[in-house]
Amino acid sequence: MGSSNLSALLLLGQESDPKSERGVSCDGELPEASDPALVARAHAARKSLGERAMILGHHYQRDEVIQFADITGDSFKLAQEAESNTSAELIFFCGVHFMAESADILTSAKQKVILPDLAAGCSMADMATANQVNDCWAALEKVGVASKTIPVTYMNSSAAIKSFTGKNGGTVCTSSNAERAMKWAFEKGEKILFLPDQHLGRNTAVLNLGLKLEDCVTWNPWKKNGGLLDSEILAAKVILWRGHCSVHGRFTLENIDQMRTKLPGVKILVHPECQHEVVQNSDFVGSTEMIIKTIEASPVGSKWAIGTELNLVQRLANRFSDREIHFLDKTVCYCSTMNRIDLPHLVWAMESLAKGRLVNQISVESETAKYAKVALERMLALP
Repeated sequence: MGSSNLSALLLLGQESDPKSERGVSCDGELPEASDPALVARAHAARKSLGERAMILGHHYQRDEVIQFADITGDSFKLAQEAESNTSAELIFFCGVHFMAESADILTSAKQKVILPDLAAGCSMADMATANQVNDCWAALEKVGVASKTIPVTYMNSSAAIKSFTGKNGGTVCTSSNAERAMKWAFEKGEKILFLPDQHLGRNTAVLNLGLKLEDCVTWNPWKKNGGLLDSEILAAKVILWRGHCSVHGRFTLENIDQMRTKLPGVKILVHPECQHEVVQNSDFVGSTEMIIKTIEASPVGSKWAIGTELNLVQRLANRFSDREIHFLDKTVCYCSTMNRIDLPHLVWAMESLAKGRLVNQISVESETAKYAKVALERMLALP
């Protein structure tokens, strides 16, 4: 997690003093992954927490964690479920830190959001820090286009970036409503600053909105003026942040060609976080929820190569064994940070809370949360 992202969080449970009243570190306290009683301990801890607790499981989580989830879904769906369940005092978010942040922003003050492992971050979210985005905005002001530019940030961003977006008249989007969000932004301004995933922004702009590739420029936060000439910024309709998903960015056109050669008749189904040429040459493109629904509706015996996180692909292959379902990349690749949430961490967190010890609470600073919620509410108000 970037240093500026840390400033937006109060991460409880990581004090150096293990006797702190605010929480305890899990170092040295985790159950062994090989503990034969681990599943039984998880059931017992869950039962002891009762209706006070709610366990949310993202689609990319391991099966050992998903089996204990009360609800599974994508990040925003899970945050909304936490918001609607006002009787749940303890929200165990089995996902990554930006997801837990969104849940904390949307839930009430009496609810506590717990991330079983604080090291479960998101490389994409960390590719856009608050300082970097502020520097970018200052550069747009200097060129004279900031007032005409509407920021749109992907849900996969820190609370600090959502807050920046809310302060500057922008909105949040998901992979399923990015087209609507960008259309809304163009109604409000002449340009879009799309954060932090360049691929979702580019794919939506070109394949859904009909813009040309040359209408989009990429802002590199590690280069002076984003690596762009002022004339390029002035001419651009969409300024894409140079960020990407470490999993979806791996899939290549070569993967597609190899799969089509190996399995004649195979359908390629990918997430819009994939590179432009991958999305352009696939048969179906959509969000995680859309990927699941597409396979659910597919005919028996159909062949699929799916470009998304491996845990989900394996789960779909097991669930629909009467279809032929493959991972698009021949190299096995899990989301390394998502996979930090495992059963030992979940059991530790539940047992700690059952004993009255608050651990690993994600709490977004009030001013940051205020404007981040403005951006989220703008998204909810989209037609």
